[in-house]
Amino acid sequence: MERRSFLKTGLAAGSLAAVGGHAAPALSQGARARTLRFVPQANLANFDPIWGTQYVVRNASAMVWDTLYGVNDKLEPLPQMVEGETVSSDGLTWTFKLRAGLRFHDGTPVLAKDVVASIARWAPRDPMGQMVRAIQKELVAVDDTTFRWVLGSPYPKLKYALGKTNTPICFIMPERIATKFDSFTQIDEYVGSGPMRFIRNEWVPGASAVFQKFDQYVPREGTVSWLSGPKVMGVDRVEWVVMPDPATAAAALQNGEVDWWENPITDLVPLMRRNRNIRLDIADPLGNIGSFRMNHLHAPFNSKKIRQAVLAAMSQEDYMRALVGTDDALWKALPGFFTPGTPAYTEAGGDILKGPRNMDRAKRLLQEGGYNNEPVICIVAQDQPITKAQGDITADLLKRMGMNVDFIATDWGTTGQRRAMKNPPANGGWSMFHTWHAGADCVNPAAYNAVRGTGQSAWFGWPESKGVEDGVTEWFAAPNAAAEKVAMDKINTAAIDDVVYAPTGFFLGYTAWRSNVSGIQKGPLPFFWGVNKA
Repeated sequence: MERRSFLKTGLAAGSLAAVGGHAAPALSQGARARTLRFVPQANLANFDPIWGTQYVVRNASAMVWDTLYGVNDKLEPLPQMVEGETVSSDGLTWTFKLRAGLRFHDGTPVLAKDVVASIARWAPRDPMGQMVRAIQKELVAVDDTTFRWVLGSPYPKLKYALGKTNTPICFIMPERIATKFDSFTQIDEYVGSGPMRFIRNEWVPGASAVFQKFDQYVPREGTVSWLSGPKVMGVDRVEWVVMPDPATAAAALQNGEVDWWENPITDLVPLMRRNRNIRLDIADPLGNIGSFRMNHLHAPFNSKKIRQAVLAAMSQEDYMRALVGTDDALWKALPGFFTPGTPAYTEAGGDILKGPRNMDRAKRLLQEGGYNNEPVICIVAQDQPITKAQGDITADLLKRMGMNVDFIATDWGTTGQRRAMKNPPANGGWSMFHTWHAGADCVNPAAYNAVRGTGQSAWFGWPESKGVEDGVTEWFAAPNAAAEKVAMDKINTAAIDDVVYAPTGFFLGYTAWRSNVSGIQKGPLPFFWGVNKA
């Protein structure tokens, strides 16, 4: 409550002309109308859309790189860079034709060889990519505009894999870049074929990033919806202005210094509603699933019983109240891993997350799991309100359980770097970190990397769960919705039992913008095409 009171009074400070020591540039009236100033969820600390899975990187990447397919708001994959595809009668040979007019930002044409190299770089980092790679027999460029993918067994969801919103997205980059940097090495050249160019010499990590309209971009025909349809830019320039302090961002939006704030915290929503020049709405009806990941490779969380101890003690209401305050319409308890209100939703096996919290049971499980006062290296990004709020709750929870907590306050960019390390916690590694998953990413197990239990090749935390993977296999092979439901129940039950991660609840979040801005779509990421500024 002290934090909330401080934020509310902090808005009275008024206009802030500088952020992070970098003054806001003076813009002419015409230039101002053609420039969209946007406050992202966090700092853009790195800019490789394949190397990691941070949403802030994906959101920027969607302007710069394009995709072969793009899902719409019904989660249907529609052709984007491709004109279309043909599939053999046995479902094993896919032949794709690129549409005309595709060019990279360096002026070179997009060729089939660029696509083949980009897929090869993306596949090892993505759950669906890994599955296709395991059955792949051939992936080759037939000519400059055609490529062929031959599989050893059918994979009906191939188009979805190439067009999904889940990170990492299969963005297409020049062959020379995709082959120079393997999947686990960050690129240092940011050339795409999307509607915006990245202006690298204006990138100031921690302060700002700039994107300029690519005049040679040829939008495809159709109706715009999420990653599908014509990506027509209504502004010439998009400036990301990093503002880790919510009160600063709210004041800047109210004063017209910025145009759009991606994720305002709910504490400040009532105050912003009073400003007739500000519009607010739920950013995505599919919402988000809060999460903290425990490191399954090293003590103490390499013990399943110790992971279960945390589930027995944690209160999802505590986490959700910290995130959304007192508005009960913004959150739900979640005894599982899949998006509420969708066909995949299930509570099977979720009893440990229901009912009154049981600290005695938690402490007993800690003892049975062999906890020996090992330090818990708890990585918490302070510049990301979602992670900070959850991290504070977790630190208090673990201490009450009797665990030895080493709270590492850091930033979101550093969290992204450190969580990729498999070192023991005492040697620069980690025990847990906090994050969240967009509801659109959690509607089924196809591209949901956080729920998978593939061990060393799994997402950060590296859980291994045969039960989850058996359920995923059954889901992909399911002949009908009833069989899919049986498989979903198995996945959820196994994921709870093995604690692939700790779900902290389901929550909705706002986005806010000035009234002279139009065309903002609801969805799992900010879509800049179709947005106009008067």
